[in-house]
Amino acid sequence: MPRIDLDFTDQPSIPDAGIRRANELMASGRLFRYGETGARESDVAGLEAEFADLVGRRYCVAFNSCGASLAAALMAVGVEPGEPVLMNAFTLAPVPGAVVHAGGTPVFVGTTPDYRIDLDDLAAAAERSGSRVLLLSHMRGHVPDMDALGEVTDALGLVVVEDCAHTMGAGWKGRPTGTFGMAGCFSTQTFKHVNSGEGGLLVTDDEDVAARAVLLSGSYMLYAQHGAAPEAEVLERHRLTTPNLSMRMSALAAAVARPQLVELPARVAVWSARYRALAALLAADPRVRIPNRPAGEEAAPSSIQFSVTGSDGGPPDQAWMGAWLDVAEAHGVHVKWFGRAEPVGFTSRYDHWRYADEQVLHATSAVLAGLCDLRIPLSMTDAHCRDVATVIRAAMDATPPGPA
Repeated sequence: MPRIDLDFTDQPSIPDAGIRRANELMASGRLFRYGETGARESDVAGLEAEFADLVGRRYCVAFNSCGASLAAALMAVGVEPGEPVLMNAFTLAPVPGAVVHAGGTPVFVGTTPDYRIDLDDLAAAAERSGSRVLLLSHMRGHVPDMDALGEVTDALGLVVVEDCAHTMGAGWKGRPTGTFGMAGCFSTQTFKHVNSGEGGLLVTDDEDVAARAVLLSGSYMLYAQHGAAPEAEVLERHRLTTPNLSMRMSALAAAVARPQLVELPARVAVWSARYRALAALLAADPRVRIPNRPAGEEAAPSSIQFSVTGSDGGPPDQAWMGAWLDVAEAHGVHVKWFGRAEPVGFTSRYDHWRYADEQVLHATSAVLAGLCDLRIPLSMTDAHCRDVATVIRAAMDATPPGPA
């Protein structure tokens, strides 16, 4: 089998405009987003205004991470200490971390074999827990049927906060993700669609949620320096009752992110083409299942997920999974696996998060047992796609099968 010479964590260079602006900021020393005297136009305020316009929301607040923006969104919609918060069981650790940061208690909702939130389990979990808030994670870019989800959440009276860390540039039937709930939160962490190293962007049309988010981010009384914030009188309503949590985005992060927004459509086009190529190649193997994507979804897939089944069509043997993944790794293909007994790198699952109340979701655990995850760097070519599929298939072929 071939050995692939491709860094799956490779990122495109920061655009020249971002590099120039970052150098200007470093030369000036003005890396903080606010100015007490002699304040100039803020890079962070500019990013907030541009991103609000991009997704079609009235307000945008920039944070130092997407996890921080999620926690702030939950606080801003009124999550109280100890309050149960519904959330996808299939997600990454910063999502339950944001619930705990906001003072809530995670209540996990099952996932379907297509990696989307299980709406039947959502209704059951809401009734069981009494939750009034859903933190909906579009995990790894898989957007659920937002029409069906809206019907369920409306019937249950749920406030929805969208985790859009993996869906910048994605949508549902022409409407961007992040605009279906009370608030939506996006990431500019290095491995996301726009790279500022770290960062988060909260969008909303609700002026009180926006005002609380501005203050929670750490605006002090300098909220007039925000680029897409409510009027001063709205912030005045909340300024003495909302804590400053010092979760601001830096000017440097905003400066390198801003020129990447215009590149987003071209990046999504490349990712989508590579995703289609990989999906077709991997699906040719009967051991591999590619998730179905709903017709209304407009994906922006910077990674691909697939499920590997056992010889009986059920969950695969765990030792066999670990062994073939090691073979693939030795040939340059780094596949993450949600079925590992212990967390590895960025990858963990709901039963690893023992700070949450213990919850058992048998169907979800069966889905995660064979769920694999592969980044799609923009530097990946069609030839790389063919070689990746060849290595994955050959690694499985070369590994003696476990028990049925």
